[in-house]
Amino acid sequence: MMASSSSYNSPCAACKFLRRKCMPDCIFAPYFPPEEPQKFANVHKIFGASNVSKLLNEVLPHQREDAVNSLAYEAEARIKDPVYGCVGAISVLQRQVIRLQKELDATNAEMIRYTNTCTEIIPTHHHHHDAATRMLGNNEGPDVGGSSSSLLAQSPSSAAFYYPSPWNNDLSGDAFHHIH
Repeated sequence: MMASSSSYNSPCAACKFLRRKCMPDCIFAPYFPPEEPQKFANVHKIFGASNVSKLLNEVLPHQREDAVNSLAYEAEARIKDPVYGCVGAISVLQRQVIRLQKELDATNAEMIRYTNTCTEIIPTHHHHHDAATRMLGNNEGPDVGGSSSSLLAQSPSSAAFYYPSPWNNDLSGDAFHHIH
């Protein structure tokens, strides 16, 4: 939000920091209000008032606020981390996303293993052939050749438990009804 400090007869943070009179057409006034002195101090320390003034004069007026916000963010990041600045923060966040994605993948794999273990039907009947027939869902007995589908070869979408991914394209909001 742009603030016009010259209308309040108070110099903007930039002019106050630079100890100069804040003119009505001050390029800094809309972006460095007097109540945010540290914002300009950081930007000045990293980029210099002259460079910021040149940049603001070269940028289209409707883009200046975004430019100042970017400069202020990078200046604060450079003060905290002089070598990497905001790139260091981005790198830390990217590593965290990768670590969390691996953790999520491992958890999903564990859930699938658990689900497959839970969906195995343990025969309680003493006749092995009858139990195998019920497990395979056919009347011809167990298929030794492997053409019948076993419950262990279920896909995750047909498992008893389903963990909805945050990137799930289901817009219904009821991801647990994917169970077949």
